[in-house]
Amino acid sequence: MKPQNKTLVWQQLDASLKRLEPLKAFRSPPKGWVRAVRDALGMTGRQLAGRLQVNKQRISRIEHDEKTGKIKLETLQKVAEALHCDFVYGFIPRNSLEQTVRNQARQVAERRMARTNQTMRLEKQELGKKEQEKALQDLTAEIVTEMPKSLWDEDHG
Repeated sequence: MKPQNKTLVWQQLDASLKRLEPLKAFRSPPKGWVRAVRDALGMTGRQLAGRLQVNKQRISRIEHDEKTGKIKLETLQKVAEALHCDFVYGFIPRNSLEQTVRNQARQVAERRMARTNQTMRLEKQELGKKEQEKALQDLTAEIVTEMPKSLWDEDHG
């Protein structure tokens, strides 16, 4: 994908995800969604089991697996349907995707500049603080514009 297309993709997705930000503070019920909705509907485990054509023990297992994070998405979709609910799944970024890319690009730029500065220091050609910051900003912008495939390869290096 071309760099400008990548930029457009994360900008469009950022706009969609922005609407989900209020959900960040929302937490699952202590007993899990399956049990909470089932109880709110006044439905027993046996009744839900019948709707899903499984035994009551399977419902107990589903509720347990949901609380421990070991449930399959496919199972949650089926249970949601049996409870007359829509199943929703997604990610809400901590920052915008754009900011995440810019932060990563800056880290990559800082590591690259540190290597360059080491060489320049040895050659007594080190840049001043202002020049270093300007060069860092320019390199960061260049990395964001190019969006190289290696952007995330340098995450730990």
